Amino acid sequence: MTMVIGVVNYGMGNLHSILRKLKVIGVNYILIETPEHFDEVDKVILPGVGHFGKAMENLKSKNLIDPLNKAILSDKKPILGICLGMQLMSTFSEEGNKEGLGWIKGSVKRFEKSEDLRYKIPHMGWNNISIEKESVLFKNIQDGAEFYFVHSFYFESGDVKVNLNSTNYISSFISAFEQDNIYGVQYHPEKSFEAGNQLFKNFVNL
Repeated sequence: MTMVIGVVNYGMGNLHSILRKLKVIGVNYILIETPEHFDEVDKVILPGVGHFGKAMENLKSKNLIDPLNKAILSDKKPILGICLGMQLMSTFSEEGNKEGLGWIKGSVKRFEKSEDLRYKIPHMGWNNISIEKESVLFKNIQDGAEFYFVHSFYFESGDVKVNLNSTNYISSFISAFEQDNIYGVQYHPEKSFEAGNQLFKNFVNL
């Protein structure tokens, strides 16, 4: 049976780049736009660009939160959250002072301004990841690999067990996490060339 990846379309994702990347690596995909679409997929990608509070409102208005919880928490379908999609998995965000999906304990916080002019907000451009623990998501991806970032907020958790990557920008922050079937990356693998290709392949092959 052919695997199908579902990309959640709730009006706030950079869908074109993600779908193009999935096409490059040769995987079948559909856009998830209704609750019923979750039944048609084996794995899920939750993208996101923009405001946390607006994203949660969009998911709610499209009646996608309950079926998303069922697919991930009950049916245990693997999910990859990208940038804002990763942050939505948290408990709470300072951006809009909104509760998230609550899958991963932790909160989303805004970068504090630095007097060092090298550090501008948003954090935008290429940066290295430090791999904190082994994961199938990072098979054949080297420690120190570069990924592309665009964000003003970052995820913070007291549970070091979920931390897959860290990245330094102003200070060290969690740039990828894993908990059971739930994966999140703060950077954009769809814009990260070979390292991004490999990460998508690894997710497909979980």
